[in-house]
Amino acid sequence: MSDTQLRAYCFLDTMQPQFASFQATISQGYLPIAEQASLFVEVAPGMQIQRLLDVACKSTAVMPGMLIVERAFGMLEIHHPDQGEVRQAGAAILESVGLEESGVQKPKVATSSIIRKITDYHTMLINRTRHGAMLLGGQTLYILEVEPAAYIHLAANEAEKASLVNLLELRGYGAFGRLFLGGEEADVVVAAEAAEAAIKSLG
Repeated sequence: MSDTQLRAYCFLDTMQPQFASFQATISQGYLPIAEQASLFVEVAPGMQIQRLLDVACKSTAVMPGMLIVERAFGMLEIHHPDQGEVRQAGAAILESVGLEESGVQKPKVATSSIIRKITDYHTMLINRTRHGAMLLGGQTLYILEVEPAAYIHLAANEAEKASLVNLLELRGYGAFGRLFLGGEEADVVVAAEAAEAAIKSLG
């Protein structure tokens, strides 16, 4: 599949409780649970993701949680309690497109913003569109945007590992991935640092 561009290869060793629960809220397939390993893969053109999911499922016992094909890109998520199964599925995907993990497109932070003491009216707009925890007036809001989109999952999971922050919303497909975190200022600052460090470590 030489015509396939592998935009993202995002492995999570251990899904954190909020992250796993959030994914279960939006997943169409087998629902993940905390402490499972997970892999997100993003490709262009989008329809090629169907073939890659076929490769992963035929080569291992991984469970598919998400399969999204949108205008330009395709994204899949697979998970399993055994990290080895997920890594083996990832290796099969890489082999099928003739690439190594080091050859995958590197992520970058597009925008990041911390908004302190957010107003009640602003929180209402955030809460209307979120799938996770609620944001309260007076708390701190953190927004991160990365490219390629699938790497936002790594940022979210690492942020939760580092802090008692609340996961508000996560959008991991399309042109950019977007993450919304909220809570007390100190917790949000620590989470923001961990999220951005995770992205930059792959650059």
